[in-house]
Amino acid sequence: MARSAVAPDSISARLLHPTSNSALKRYWYRTCSLSMNGCKAAPERALGLCETRTLPAVSAPETALSELQAAVFSLKAEPPPCSPSGIIRLEVPIRKKANAIDWLHAQSHLPRCFFSGRGQRMDPSFSPVNGGGIWTNSGRDLVGVAGVGSAVFFQGIDPFAFQDWKCIRRFLSKDCPLIRAYGAIRFDARANISSEWKDFGSFYFTVPQVEFDELEESSILATTIAWDDSLLWTWKNAVDGLQVTLHQISPYFHKSITEVPQTTIISWNHVPTKASWNTSVKKALQIIHSRNSELVKVVLARCSTYVTDTCIDPVTLLSCLQVEGENAYQFYIQPPDAPAFIGNTPEQLFHRKYLNISSEALAGTRARSLNKDEDLQIGRELLFSPKDHIEFTIVRESIRRKLESICDEVLVEPSKALRKLPRVQHLCAQLSGRLMSEDDEFAILASLHPSPAVCGLPMEEARQFIKNNEMFDRGMYAGPVGWFGGRESEFAVGIRSALVGKGFSTLIYAGAGIVEGTNPYSEWDELDLKASQFTKLLQQWEDQTRYREINIGSVQRGGY
Repeated sequence: MARSAVAPDSISARLLHPTSNSALKRYWYRTCSLSMNGCKAAPERALGLCETRTLPAVSAPETALSELQAAVFSLKAEPPPCSPSGIIRLEVPIRKKANAIDWLHAQSHLPRCFFSGRGQRMDPSFSPVNGGGIWTNSGRDLVGVAGVGSAVFFQGIDPFAFQDWKCIRRFLSKDCPLIRAYGAIRFDARANISSEWKDFGSFYFTVPQVEFDELEESSILATTIAWDDSLLWTWKNAVDGLQVTLHQISPYFHKSITEVPQTTIISWNHVPTKASWNTSVKKALQIIHSRNSELVKVVLARCSTYVTDTCIDPVTLLSCLQVEGENAYQFYIQPPDAPAFIGNTPEQLFHRKYLNISSEALAGTRARSLNKDEDLQIGRELLFSPKDHIEFTIVRESIRRKLESICDEVLVEPSKALRKLPRVQHLCAQLSGRLMSEDDEFAILASLHPSPAVCGLPMEEARQFIKNNEMFDRGMYAGPVGWFGGRESEFAVGIRSALVGKGFSTLIYAGAGIVEGTNPYSEWDELDLKASQFTKLLQQWEDQTRYREINIGSVQRGGY
């Protein structure tokens, strides 16, 4: 089937129509009335009960599901001591390791979520530059978490605030470290929300009803029951809702990564177009060079819409991205009746464990090479590029100053390094400190987002330029995505991401930093490079579909 690039106003104008805040409030009150929004509770009112109950270990996931169903049935018959509010996690350890994405692919219940962390170790094979080196991947105990349903969700139309954070923390406990709220926050909550992002709100977090935890050598299947009489979501509501969800859970696994969807790209378009991109970049450079402006960096982005003849399954797309996932976070957030926001991001926003906090600076991009010597040369060029050094230093020093305003002491080690991913490589630095109080977690989140890596510097001037010049809604793209927990929390930056599902369109996002010395044409090529992990998959699926059609035709004609 023929494919073509189409004008920006043909598809994106329909997809990106902004929705007013008042209309969104009416929409949410109508669609979310059958669930419990934890943000409507008084955060100072302590939860009556918070506990984790671990059942005997089993040998297979299929057995774990029946054990959980029986445990919930027994719990319904003998509820916990009278408490107007609470949260209980029931978990069954599984001696066998299984893939969390394969489990998620077998489930159809919404909402759905997935998050995988990222470990690091220093590779001593590369000579450091200014204390730098190459960061590569290492294992960690919890490999990935997939969840369906919502025991309690947290969502609002206004910007994510301290009160919202306290409402989430109310349902978490250090004694129950695996009760976590997974979700994302908009890049700019003050901007109008377009139609494709309306189901996410300004922020969306969920504690899954049913959850599969993939560990390094084993697994866990768990359910969570949450209730609060003050929110008109009683114990009976919670248990009845969980039993309905459990009956829809498949005990089997779907090896999604081996599937190749049959699809054809019908058309695509970029917002902005290449001509409009060049105009915006030149305009930004004029302001950066102006003596009357304080702007030194602004990050501009592009939204690319790919229309296919079949609906792309977001879980299948995410599972294929696992090949790209070395040294990167992977995430999947899908509210009820919404498309899925998925991504494969290399950038950490912050990680907190008790009072210890870590963050990182990431900037500058180059392609990888299959030739080892050429790849090494490309990395050295990035390390010694004046333009990329300026961009990277802006990001690193901004994050350092923000951490120093909250932490007792901030360490930067290494001060400049290469992070190599399958398709690209970046400059990076690792920063760490210690919070004075765990309540400072919200201050860290509010301070670090948006970072100069995805917005610019000074932040407000850059944000205003983006608002005035970008022609689409970023939504959760470039916003914080991750989870809050009782003992620790971890957030990545939602870049290298896409909005998938609910029709035949896939929206792919990418951005580039504009600083002194930027070339508009090379930055457009950088956008293509960053989006390539998605676009190459779509093109690969299309090529394999065409190959199948040719082979089928040959067989029908008696060919070989």
